[in-house]
Amino acid sequence: MTKKELTLEVIERLRKEYPDADCTLDYNEAWKLLISVRLAAQCTDARVNVVVQDLYAQYPDINAVADAPVEKIEEIVRPCGLGKSKARDISACMKILRDEYGGQVPDDFDALLKLPGVGRKSANLIMGDVFGKPAIVTDTHCIRLVNRIGIVDGIKEPKKVEMELWKLVPPEEGSSFCHRLVYHGRDVCTARTKPYCDKCCLSDLCGKNGVDN
Repeated sequence: MTKKELTLEVIERLRKEYPDADCTLDYNEAWKLLISVRLAAQCTDARVNVVVQDLYAQYPDINAVADAPVEKIEEIVRPCGLGKSKARDISACMKILRDEYGGQVPDDFDALLKLPGVGRKSANLIMGDVFGKPAIVTDTHCIRLVNRIGIVDGIKEPKKVEMELWKLVPPEEGSSFCHRLVYHGRDVCTARTKPYCDKCCLSDLCGKNGVDN
């Protein structure tokens, strides 16, 4: 089995296992996803989903967040950790959206990367989930699982993993595949406890057995 064949088989099995997998950050507008993904750094999505409710209750749109004192934003988002830097990035990002993009989130990957606090993972998430464009989100679950399964070999740097996956994953599958890896990493192929290999739909494929480079 080649890595391409392995990848396609994993994609198919995860699709059957998690047919409705989607982003676990709650949002109903693109700018809110931008804020949530910044807050999610070193914080659980569940906590982010709670914290942003308080933020939007006080500052319900881009203009309001852009005009809000950074100290007030920091006070609200502090439970997500790294409050000072996250508040600074959120404030600067919303100001740019207001002043340079007419209150709209750009649908261009390079433009997204230029926004404060937006890295490749965040930009890919926006491109895939908001705009429906090809995207590969290499979060910690994705990196851990594709290494464990044997889709990539000992690569831990997010951008390098992303580049390898672009060679193997059909563009239209990338976004959903990465979401399903998150679900699988949380529910079955866990990091902090022994993985539940006995109930894993990928157990016979895992560990690079029979995979050709």
